[in-house]
Amino acid sequence: MELKQYYDVAIVGYGPTGVTLANLLVKQGLKVLVLEREAQILQLPRAVRFDAECMRIFQSIGISEKLQQELAPGPGMKFVDAEGNLLITWERPTQKGMHQWSSAYRIHQPDLEATLREHVEQNPLLTVKIRHEVFKIDEQAKDCTLFFENLANGILYQATAKFVVGCDGTRSLIRRLIGTTFEDLNLHSRWLVVDFIAKNNTNDLGDYSIQYCNPQRPMSYIKGLGQRLRWEIMVMPEDDVNTLTQPETIWKLLADYIQPENAEIERATVYTFHALLAKQWCKNRLIIAGDAAHQTPPFMGQGMAAGIRDASNLAWKLNELVREDQSFELVQSYHTERMSHVKEFIQGAVNFGKIIQNYCANHEYQQQVSQLKNFITPTPRLGAGFIQNTDEINGQIAPQFILDNQILSDDAIGYQFSLFVLPEYQAQIEELELNSIQRLSIIYAKQAEILDWLNHNQAHTILVRPDRYIFGKASSQQSIEQLIKATHLYDVITQ
Repeated sequence: MELKQYYDVAIVGYGPTGVTLANLLVKQGLKVLVLEREAQILQLPRAVRFDAECMRIFQSIGISEKLQQELAPGPGMKFVDAEGNLLITWERPTQKGMHQWSSAYRIHQPDLEATLREHVEQNPLLTVKIRHEVFKIDEQAKDCTLFFENLANGILYQATAKFVVGCDGTRSLIRRLIGTTFEDLNLHSRWLVVDFIAKNNTNDLGDYSIQYCNPQRPMSYIKGLGQRLRWEIMVMPEDDVNTLTQPETIWKLLADYIQPENAEIERATVYTFHALLAKQWCKNRLIIAGDAAHQTPPFMGQGMAAGIRDASNLAWKLNELVREDQSFELVQSYHTERMSHVKEFIQGAVNFGKIIQNYCANHEYQQQVSQLKNFITPTPRLGAGFIQNTDEINGQIAPQFILDNQILSDDAIGYQFSLFVLPEYQAQIEELELNSIQRLSIIYAKQAEILDWLNHNQAHTILVRPDRYIFGKASSQQSIEQLIKATHLYDVITQ
């Protein structure tokens, strides 16, 4: 074997989750190895949406300006019955909201991955091995040794990393090495997914996605980026799966909606949609993220977004663990926080899926629809972990604010801790020497929006983590010093 190299973190898998994690890790100065078995980015549409929180993560990475040239806001989703009657409207406002971004964006996944790769591969701290496959990992007390093969020539290599993160998809090797099983959230159904490139606007049904809750043939229409359109068609018991992906079958199934003279088929494949949640996301120095940790049906457009959130939650924690040799409790908090959060989205997608598939044939689902007439995107609180559990806002994502000179607060802060403070507490901040704390940015509430946020939450200080989730607040019941010390990072971030 070739001589081994040493890294802070090794990432197995270079899809959206892996490349997002790589960007955030090298941004913090960590030395990172990425191992990816495929030769290049798969040039087919897969994920077609991400949300405002993901855009904030891309903003932290430094690619939001470039991405704005490659995407378009998406307004939401409508559910209709077999007669075309509107059942549910899920509005996703295109105007900028609390994150200072639109609620959702249409994207072409290969372009997004290419932008993320191009940005991170400029950093000398990153080593990327394409067409290399991991076949063995040995764990030691303070690191892991990875054994991997160059699939182009069969040469074997090894490398050592303090942590290994499996972003290696639904058939994850790292998940198998952790030894975990799945919690089944009870939705498994086969759908034919067809992506079209339109030749004109004849079959453009608008920017809203449409879910056709027809018991004879449940279907979904999704407007993609540019001239791309997607149709998802549920596989019915009488279907011959072997012929479903053939063009003549597709054009027949969609004859009322799209015609061969108006579009060409880019790809057609049959997927089995699953709703699964790994029961254990980390074991010692092995960690999983993205599809390796959870699988969600596409009915809320949250599959890729969930993996991007994983990366943002995990990256700063790995930085603390690598640099300060912290307790594994910090990485365990990644599992408990994210598992609870993503489960709410998966369960929401399952509920939507059951409505789409069963609405017209089942009175129970008709009752559910009446309760979801104007569905609002959930904003789940993190599960138990590295947050104070003393207030409802703790564990919620913080807003992004516009500061002086139109600077966005995330840009002023960077990917680190931030303290939002009422101006009258500046003397106390200076007395505690918090201005000298590394990896902590202090924002004094000069803008009305920040003042309103603090006052609304009955706080004079709110501490926000690098992933933009609220750790805790200082108020009449707790001092600023107590808040900082409660992080258990006080001694670390003052060095």
